[in-house]
Amino acid sequence: MNKKSRRHKPQGWIKVAKERIEILFSEARKQASKKPKRANRYVKMARKIGMRYNVRIPRKYRREFCHKCDSYLLPGKNCTVRTNAKTKCVEYICGECKAINRYGYKKEQKK
Repeated sequence: MNKKSRRHKPQGWIKVAKERIEILFSEARKQASKKPKRANRYVKMARKIGMRYNVRIPRKYRREFCHKCDSYLLPGKNCTVRTNAKTKCVEYICGECKAINRYGYKKEQKK
């Protein structure tokens, strides 16, 4: 008896899920300054789609939301951005839940 695997989704579904994530993040960017609650909802929906279809959120969008409370981050409005030379990372501090999201960087090499 052939059973369908629960883990693997058809490639067509995965492609549609990636497109929807892209659309939701572009809409969140548009709505972030006027209606922040709507932008947060778009981020939450995009993450839910990613989890359902086992699709990673693209790297360019990972810094745009808080990983704890799913709120869309706008530097200067609802988040603070700092560089930490000691740990060599950029810190995004969420204004709503005060969570710290850290993203590493490397110093440029002199030639």
